Amino acid sequence: MGEIIEGFTFFDEHTKEYNMKLKERLAPTPEENTITEEVPFMQGSYDFSMILGERIYKNRTLSYRFEVVERGYQHRKVDEIVLKNWLMKNGWGKLYDDHDDGYYYWAKCTSVTVEDDHTYGRLLISISFEAYPFMRAIFEEGHDIWDEFYFELDYFQPNEFAINGLTTIKVKNVGAIGVVPTIISSSQMTIIKNGISYSVPAGESKNESFRLGIGENLMTINGTGMIKFIFYKELL
Repeated sequence: MGEIIEGFTFFDEHTKEYNMKLKERLAPTPEENTITEEVPFMQGSYDFSMILGERIYKNRTLSYRFEVVERGYQHRKVDEIVLKNWLMKNGWGKLYDDHDDGYYYWAKCTSVTVEDDHTYGRLLISISFEAYPFMRAIFEEGHDIWDEFYFELDYFQPNEFAINGLTTIKVKNVGAIGVVPTIISSSQMTIIKNGISYSVPAGESKNESFRLGIGENLMTINGTGMIKFIFYKELL
């Protein structure tokens, strides 16, 4: 098996800049946040975890093991200080893992452990991140950047629509979770989705009650002008 040459970028710095060679990467699926209720004298229990139609997850852990070969002991000590300060001085930020091209994790470094292997003149580095359960696409849905399109994961569709009176449109969310889009409308409009009406003001807005569910979203829009839905798919 060939050597893994991938790494990650965190706060505009890549692990390759520190000559870090990736030896192991662990990104298990996040733990589900289950909500159950037991009833006296009833076998089993009720599971309300998907009451909103989606599974709810806790933050996930991402772990990496690197090796840095540096014969000089003094250089190894300096490298250890630099690495810890790079990763631990900042809080939450975008973590770009080379393994997941086109996506990023919203993450915070929680641990940097460095072991000095004096015999072989190297540092063995273990790094852990706490991350939001889903990785998020870098490019918004509806983009037309051909080189960034993956047939297995992406779906070609418009995200901007011309509205003239009552107009029915379809927006597909191919992610693993519902998302709240940013809406840009040239005039005030009304969106009717699943029998519920949402008022959309002119300009840019975001309504936490209005979500694009997983899969196909059929909507009827009443108004005149242009409306655009800006959203990014999220995957496990």
